Amino acid sequence: MRGLIRYVHGRAAALPFGYPPAVVLPGHACLVVVSAVAVVQRLAAEDADWTLVGGLLAILPVVYLLVGTPIPASGRPVGVAGCALLGTSILLVHPVPNDLAPLILVVMLAECAAVTSVRVSLTVAALAALVPTAAAAVGHLGYGLPFSLVAVALGWATGFIIRTQLRSFERERQVQAERAVQAADDERRRIAREVHDVVAHSLSITLLHLTGARRALQEDRDVDDAVEALTDAERLGRQAIADIRRTVGLLDSEPSKVRPEPGIDDIADLVSDVVRAGVPVTYRLDGDARSVSAATGLALYRIARESLANVVKHSPGTAALVRLVIDDGVALTVANALQGAVGAPEPGNGIAGMRQRAELLGGRLRAGPAGDEWVVRAEFSPEPNDLLPTPEEAR
Repeated sequence: MRGLIRYVHGRAAALPFGYPPAVVLPGHACLVVVSAVAVVQRLAAEDADWTLVGGLLAILPVVYLLVGTPIPASGRPVGVAGCALLGTSILLVHPVPNDLAPLILVVMLAECAAVTSVRVSLTVAALAALVPTAAAAVGHLGYGLPFSLVAVALGWATGFIIRTQLRSFERERQVQAERAVQAADDERRRIAREVHDVVAHSLSITLLHLTGARRALQEDRDVDDAVEALTDAERLGRQAIADIRRTVGLLDSEPSKVRPEPGIDDIADLVSDVVRAGVPVTYRLDGDARSVSAATGLALYRIARESLANVVKHSPGTAALVRLVIDDGVALTVANALQGAVGAPEPGNGIAGMRQRAELLGGRLRAGPAGDEWVVRAEFSPEPNDLLPTPEEAR
């Protein structure tokens, strides 16, 4: 019995219309039951010569579903409609009281309208309406003609509603798939920016430390300074590897250990690393850093790190100023002296990534020459802390 159930479910699931077996099988079962009852009603009568033929024609599509070869998408609705129309017409030749034969048309129209276009289903509905109309004209319709026509219309409407729901579900599923692809692309771009920022900053500072160690050994013969520079380079290299592993680990489906993201308080340590690498950088903080949200603090840290990496890359040896002003809003400025002529910026992820970070939080970023300096300035709107109650108001 279980094997038969699995076989029937497999045949129903293989139909090319996208409906699950839970939708297909009840419709066919209803068609079989109605046809069987209509046949039984006529077998009790004396003039039931073609009754069995009409019932078999009505359920022929169900039989073919179970034992026949796969039915093309275009042929099955036509076969169901033709068999139901012909079978019902034969059954109505022998009218009986409380006749259920017209309900075969209702079930058939529901299935046909659910899997075909509106034009095809309306054509089949018009043909189905002719069957009770002709039967009523010759006096072979047990129910009144208006009731039968309303039942036919309700059958078509039921199938049309099912079809509309399926199309809406398919569109929603497609939209969800497109959103998933878009989210994956956005995540890849974000990880690419993270890796770019980590590698650009860490490698720039590490190379400065290595250069300092080489000069200490080659020119000054100072082993202690060389060891100190190599130690800082090793520390930054290990930190860069850990950051890259954490960032790339976001691509893994398994949960990873949670590590706090850097914030505004880490900018001072960032500047210290650059200073130890031999770049004269001055850091000034005006205002209360505690009033800055974690998201804005992370963006400020990333922008400062990328800006200092660009200083080391494009203007090595020049002094830089990092100034963070927290007042009505938040403004971060990284300025350094220009070296040589100023040309078009090189294409890359640096400035574009910084600008996108700022815009995602409602801020803005400007980067370009200002006099004899290259200035990167990020500005953010005031934090909405005034919407939160003070400790006195909370009490």
